[in-house]
Amino acid sequence: MKMPCYFISHGGGPWPYIREWDEQYKALRESLERLPAELPEKPKAILMVSAHWIGSEILIMGSEKPGMLYDYYGFPEHTYHVHYNAPGDPALAARVQGMLTDAGFETRIDLDRGFDHGAFVPLAVSFPDADIPVVQVSINRNYDPAYHIRMGQALATLRDEGVLIIGSGLSYHNLRLLGPAGSAPSAKFDQWLQDAILDKTQEARSRAMEQWEQAPAARLAHAQEDHLVPLMVAVGSAGDDAATCVYHETNAFGGITATSFKFG
Repeated sequence: MKMPCYFISHGGGPWPYIREWDEQYKALRESLERLPAELPEKPKAILMVSAHWIGSEILIMGSEKPGMLYDYYGFPEHTYHVHYNAPGDPALAARVQGMLTDAGFETRIDLDRGFDHGAFVPLAVSFPDADIPVVQVSINRNYDPAYHIRMGQALATLRDEGVLIIGSGLSYHNLRLLGPAGSAPSAKFDQWLQDAILDKTQEARSRAMEQWEQAPAARLAHAQEDHLVPLMVAVGSAGDDAATCVYHETNAFGGITATSFKFG
């Protein structure tokens, strides 16, 4: 049965493991907890495209038992000992590599990569049992929108095979403009994002993504667009499937507007 695909805003650092942040992250947590119920059936596997894995080619996690990568700094000691024990899927990794190579992309299987927090943090909330195989895939440091849309298009047929494709980033990511200082630019950019994604064809979405720097407050919302690029992969995988907003709040990080989308 065909799976939807997602772009999720994954929040900051290891937030689910910090009890003092429970209220701050309530809306995001609830959206991620709802995700399994939004699917037609349990996924056969999850393909996770994280903003926190960036390469000069597309890197694909090939380990049968991925480890952990605690790629955050200054958090409580216990957050460096959490584990998300989902299995990998070397066969799916090889399949992904073949699909991308056939589409003209340079790829490499990485047998050492562990789950980064763009992957394990949201997955631990949505799928706490960690019983679904996960393959993580990098983005390319060129950040080219058309490239990453094509990447999503090359992988789209996996959705017909029960694979859940998730692009994990943030709809607003400027660490120097959080809290009240980021309220206005995040709201302006988010309104543009909603207009660009909802009730649009793939052609219209793709055209908007390719021109995202022309959006209101674009470079204030994304001084560097690594956290926006996973949305471009999701747009490519989505085709013309209808988009819905599955998470939206205006007080993330003390005043930021943040959003997640489901396609299909």
